[in-house]
Amino acid sequence: MLHGYRAVISPLYGDVCRYYPSCSAYAVTAVQQHGLVKGSALSAARIARCHPWAAGGEDDVRPHRAFRYDLTPHGFVVPLRKD
Repeated sequence: MLHGYRAVISPLYGDVCRYYPSCSAYAVTAVQQHGLVKGSALSAARIARCHPWAAGGEDDVRPHRAFRYDLTPHGFVVPLRKD
């Protein structure tokens, strides 16, 4: 659902998000790193913080301490490379 929103609806709004990454990108990362329940809660809290009086800025998802995967620029989970 998140990828569909990012592909279809998000481009219609343009670059209006006060935060970086956008709320939809934040939601994808939160769900991938923390699972559906906690990731959804983190995403809802982020959306609640996004209002006209918000300062905005850079707001990345705090990585899960046991997260052993990496994310591609398109939001897909890939095994962590051991370089």
